[in-house]
This record gives sequence, C-alpha cells and structure tokens, in this order.
Amino acid sequence: MTLITDPRRFLYHDGQLDPDTARRVTAQMLSNCDDGELYLQYRASESFGFDDGRLKTADYSTDAGFGLRGVSGEMTGFAHANEISEAAIRRAGETLTLLDPSKGAMTAAPRQNNRHLYTDGDPMGLIPFADKVALCQQIDAAARARDPRVVQVTVALSASWSVVEIVRADGFVAHDVRPLVRLNVSIVAEENGRRESGYHGLGGRYLYDKLFEPATWNRCIDEALAQALVNLQSVDAPAGEMTVLVGPGWPGVLLHEAVGHGLEGDFNRKGTSVFSGRIGERVGAPGVTVVDNGALEARRGSLSIDDEGTPTGETVLIEDGILKGYMQDRLNARLMGVEPTGNGRRESYAHAPMPRMTNTYMKDGQDDPAELLSRVKNGIFAKSFGGGQVDIVSGKFVFTCTEAYLVKDGKIGAPVKGATLIGDGPTVLTKVTGIGNDMALDEGVGICGKGGQSVPAGVGQPTLLVEGLTVGGTAA
Repeated sequence: MTLITDPRRFLYHDGQLDPDTARRVTAQMLSNCDDGELYLQYRASESFGFDDGRLKTADYSTDAGFGLRGVSGEMTGFAHANEISEAAIRRAGETLTLLDPSKGAMTAAPRQNNRHLYTDGDPMGLIPFADKVALCQQIDAAARARDPRVVQVTVALSASWSVVEIVRADGFVAHDVRPLVRLNVSIVAEENGRRESGYHGLGGRYLYDKLFEPATWNRCIDEALAQALVNLQSVDAPAGEMTVLVGPGWPGVLLHEAVGHGLEGDFNRKGTSVFSGRIGERVGAPGVTVVDNGALEARRGSLSIDDEGTPTGETVLIEDGILKGYMQDRLNARLMGVEPTGNGRRESYAHAPMPRMTNTYMKDGQDDPAELLSRVKNGIFAKSFGGGQVDIVSGKFVFTCTEAYLVKDGKIGAPVKGATLIGDGPTVLTKVTGIGNDMALDEGVGICGKGGQSVPAGVGQPTLLVEGLTVGGTAA
C-alpha cells in the first residue's frame, strides 16, 4: 500500500501558503461574518475505458485550489481559485466585503473528530498503469468467453484521491484524506437478432487491490451477463396500478430520489419541500425507518468529516413512519435553530457547501422476503433500477426498471422490459405493507446531483412490498 506520510504537503507547498498564514488570513477575511471557512483541496484522478476489445481512453488529472466562504445572516459570499496562495485568498476575500456585517458572534466551531473511516493510501500509486490496462483486458476476455451470445463488453475503471482542509476564523482546523475507486462492467448480448444489455458496478472508499481480486471482477461479469440474458427473454411490461415488490440494495435509489432530497434542510427551511413543517407527523407506514449515515466504513457516500468540518454520523429522518428531522449543513441548521448533522457537502473547492445526502437507506423490517413475494397476486418484482426524475415540491417521481419480472399468485414469471414506476414519495411511504429483513446497501456506484453539483452517495433498503403503485408499461 502506498501511504502519503504528509498529505497536507499537497496543500501547503512552494512557499505560497503555510498553515499559520492560512489561519491568520482566514480570521481576517471572515472577521465580520457569522460563519464560513477556507476550504483547501488537492485532487488527483484517473480513469480507463475499455471497449470493443481495446483501450479507448486513459485519463489522468490533478487539480488544487481553495474556496473562501463567508456567511452573514442569510447572505453568503463565496469565491474560489485554482491557486493556493495568500495573495489569491486575499483577493477572494474582497467578495466578502459585499456582505452585511454580522450582528453577533461567530457560530461555534464543529467538534473535533479523530475518526478515520478509510485508509490514507493513494489508490493510484498502488497498482502500475500497465496492470490496470491488463485488468480491463482480462475482464473483457473473460466476459466474452462466458457465453457465445455476448457481442459487446465495456469496462470502466476509475479512482481518485483527495486531501481537504477546513480552516475557520476561530482557529478550528480539520483535514481529511479521501480515496475512491470504481469498476463498471456493461455487456450486450444478442440472440435471434435481438440485443439487450446488462450492467453491474461496484466501488467505495478503499484501494484498487479489492477490485483486482478475481472474485470481485468475476462477480461483476456474472451480474452484468445475467441481467443481459434475462432481458433477452423479456416481454412488454403491463401498465396500470398494481402491487410492486421492490428488491433490496440498489433499488434504494428510489428512496434517495423520491424521499431523500425532500428531507434536506434547505428545501425545508424555504418551505419548498412536501415534508416542510411536518416534524412529528406520520409520513410513512408503521415500520418505515429511514436514516442518513455518513459514518459507515469505506462506503461510497461516507466521510470522516463533511465539507464544513462537522463529523458525520447517523441522522434519523423517519422513525416508524414518523418524520423526525432533516439533513442539515451549518447555514440551514443555524437558521432553523437545530444542530448541523454532518451533511454539508460540495463537489469541489469551486463550490459552496449545501445540505446533501451521504448514505441514505431504510432499515430492516421483520418480514421474510419469500413471504412478501407470496402475497403478490398480480404485480411485478422490480429488482434493479436505472435513471429517474423527481420534483422536490410535489415529491412526484418516475423511475425506469432495468430488471423486472411479472409476478402471478406469488410466483416470479417472465422478465419485462420498459417498466417505469410512477408516483410520489410521501404517498409511496404510506403504501408500504411489508418490510423485509434483508436490508442491503448498494455496491458503491451512486452519484447524486443537486444544484449543478455532483457528489458520491450511497443508497440501500430491504425488500419492500408496495400496494397500489402505478406502473407505466409498453404492453398493448
């Protein structure tokens, strides 16, 4: 394993800035603010794309810079630059002179946190370049050898390594080192002139060595191929309101989009979420408990500290169907009179933080998944999802199933294609009639978008039985 003995040297180098100067300048620039921070970041990333039996892309890049944010009341001033120096920070500080001076003392700093949820190792320094290309080639060859119906294989391998430091005007300093890796395998299979695709991906905040284990990448092949072959046998999906059995793990992306975004603090402070002002009310069926937890070891959405320096943890959003709280960054928590929850996140130093999900999932119930299946008289089993859309104000969503099956009298039948699930988050939560005891998290592929920013995120859920969900289909 390649360890970086002093990761902060990527932030403080060439005599442009040192830690003492960073603290001093930050204190000066934010002297008239309620809150804010200097956010320093260095990031290195690489990606490999293997398609049609050969390497198509190989990218490597590094980036470094800072974001300076000042907050006064509800006003925020933010400036950033890709030069880490005292002079650049002072120039950025000129933006903050536009803010109204604070009328009170600066908000208290986050508590310090020495917990580390992932290794400090650099995933890109662990494995030689040639070995990464060879892995892509090996996966391609193995996938094509699995089944004669395989006509196309696409392999994507990527990693990033980032070190961040948060400096506050009150002298608080915290830093974090964040590795992230990902492997995706897509397969197209053809039979009797018909082509269908399958996909599987995994990753997390660990090093490449896990992805290079044969058991890991072979399972990626097996899952992607199985999905493609199932879809070759699929029939047109029915349409109408019906019972839907939703599988565990990645299908939690429906929960993330349909419910999770509506539970972020900014939407609720502004009254634009369907969940605004409903703390203490029933918003889901009994047994429905939803949490956001950024403190799960090595998970894609996990952070030792968020991008404001607040330690992450488990935030209970819905407990036994009752709305308990929202995900908060520092700004919205202060304006709503509550504590921040470690959900202040940003895409990079060039973005201001906002309330964002980390790993959001529904907790286990007590039902046997097989027993839940036996309750379905006429419906579908949605095993995996693709893309989806949601309207935060109304909670309405549309999700596409990438793998789904007809269910008749408790038995799984033919696979279906073209199925979409249509509804709204709050209503769906009240229609949950069964919660499995098989909660699983996704395998580390989630990317969450909000306000033009993308961040890695995790999802999860147990098997869920939902009554009366609208299915959009293609059957005549």
